[in-house]
Amino acid sequence: MTGLPARIAWNLRHRWRRVFALLVVGAGVAAPFVTGLWWSLPLVWFFGLFVALPVLHTLTRPLPDRDGGDEGSDADPALDALRERYARGEIDEREFERKLDRLLETEDAETVDRAGDDVADRVREGVRREVERIRE
Repeated sequence: MTGLPARIAWNLRHRWRRVFALLVVGAGVAAPFVTGLWWSLPLVWFFGLFVALPVLHTLTRPLPDRDGGDEGSDADPALDALRERYARGEIDEREFERKLDRLLETEDAETVDRAGDDVADRVREGVRREVERIRE
């Protein structure tokens, strides 16, 4: 999927709140013409923007990990990119493992310089959990 369809799909997946808000505003403007009642405009806007949008946002928000760790928010962008490529099928499992090992080696060197082996073990364990989660 390339070009315009890919861009539309990406926007709907990542910017659905903006699309929903624009649809609500458009429906609110059209409502008085369709119903003939002037007060339908603020009614549609209120329920769309102040009721439906927050409810949908809450329902679609990702759930936190069960272990309670907040490590996902400080995730490594290189690891995220590697996971996305693997998920899309651009790289196979063997290449994923090879690149992951290389990534771990560079992270291990950085973390040992800063804080010692404890941090390196935590990073290694976090990456292992991510790999297991991707494989499931």
